[in-house]
Amino acid sequence: MLFKLIIEIVVGALCGSVAGKIMGKEKQGFVVNAVLGIVGGFVGGLIGNLLHVGGGWLSGLILAIVGSCLVIFVVGKMKN
Repeated sequence: MLFKLIIEIVVGALCGSVAGKIMGKEKQGFVVNAVLGIVGGFVGGLIGNLLHVGGGWLSGLILAIVGSCLVIFVVGKMKN
């Protein structure tokens, strides 16, 4: 259980980094994008559950990146 949580945090951080590059927010830094990616991974998981999508590692990865992009977008709008 703990190992799965650690893996999800690491994958979420990496997805946040990828989402930061997609959204053009590399200037925020890796740590900020990693934290937003972890939150985005949970958001992506919720979206997947609501839409009954997911279950595999690839769909989970895509949902985590989409959720991370969504979180980065919302945080960017809140800053303005």
